[in-house]
Amino acid sequence: MINEEAEQLGIMPTKEALQLAAEKGIDLVEVAPQAKPPVCKIMDYGKFQYQQNKRQQEAKKKQVQVQLKEVKLRPKTDEHDLNTKLNHVRRFLAKGDRCKITIFFRGREIVHKQQGQEILQNIKDVLADEARVEQEPKFEGRTMNMVLTPLGQKPPAKQK
Repeated sequence: MINEEAEQLGIMPTKEALQLAAEKGIDLVEVAPQAKPPVCKIMDYGKFQYQQNKRQQEAKKKQVQVQLKEVKLRPKTDEHDLNTKLNHVRRFLAKGDRCKITIFFRGREIVHKQQGQEILQNIKDVLADEARVEQEPKFEGRTMNMVLTPLGQKPPAKQK
């Protein structure tokens, strides 16, 4: 048994502990039910829950969520437009977000997959000092994708 000032009162019967809590006008809360004997504490349970919620909200505020941003290109994207898109990618990486680069192939462009691979390789080379490739270029349907992460970030744990 522990009182509201965190002092140990020793082992006592449940009825006595409930009576002691009722006299003080607060709750008797079982803190560690698996212990032998179980540990109980006299406290204001509503206040305890309120403080616990506040702590969780505070921890949630400080948590940083990494987003996956996407930049879309085409195999015939011109040099200037490509540089503009690269600046967007740099900005995303600077914020700490992951960036997915997608190349869309329309119509007969699908025949020239090597153009898409060259573009992604060029992007990989240009951003080598700022980003690490998380997912190598992969072809899916009419799109080719590659995912980049900022250098300071750890790779995600592999799922089984």
